[in-house]
Amino acid sequence: MQEQIKNRTKQIGLEVIKLIDELPNKPSAWAIAKQIVRNSTAIGANYRAACRAKSTADFINKLKIVEEETDETQYWLEILEESSLVLSDRIELIKKETNEILSIVVSSIRTMKSKIPNPKS
Repeated sequence: MQEQIKNRTKQIGLEVIKLIDELPNKPSAWAIAKQIVRNSTAIGANYRAACRAKSTADFINKLKIVEEETDETQYWLEILEESSLVLSDRIELIKKETNEILSIVVSSIRTMKSKIPNPKS
């Protein structure tokens, strides 16, 4: 499962790179392109880092970064769509995949947190 998620998170970055090459040559598109490439490629990079975590707490913290980067990628996809820089159909699969990855990551964080003994008990 871990390898599958590694591949899926990397693929998001690759798909976004292809997408930004299709954007119009406009200053607004350049600014958004820089942000979305940074965020979308960070999803996979930070997931890989989480897979090498040294402890459960480290794993959770690194997954929280993946969660943040995925959410920010979704934000920039919405901006691209709502500004009409890309057609909704063009980014539908990327939006779906980022949403699925976000759900998996949030679920993983909750699961890992539930396994940590509560020191107040």
